Amino acid sequence: MTDNSFLDTRSLLCPLPVLKARKRLQSMAAGDELSVLADDPAAVIDMPHFCTEQGHTLVGMSEQDGAQLYVIRKG
Repeated sequence: MTDNSFLDTRSLLCPLPVLKARKRLQSMAAGDELSVLADDPAAVIDMPHFCTEQGHTLVGMSEQDGAQLYVIRKG
């Protein structure tokens, strides 16, 4: 995983995890994957909604280090 493909948003609250993911995805090519680590309780709702609205694919969600890990494939 390259530095560009991982984003640690722990300790950031809504809407910052989604906004930072959006900004990072803008510099990535279609089909690239971004892993976002977030501990904001709202991210469980916000990340899937963001992906649906922006045409990205939420490849997976899992628990990691007491936070949620979201893997997003850029649409």
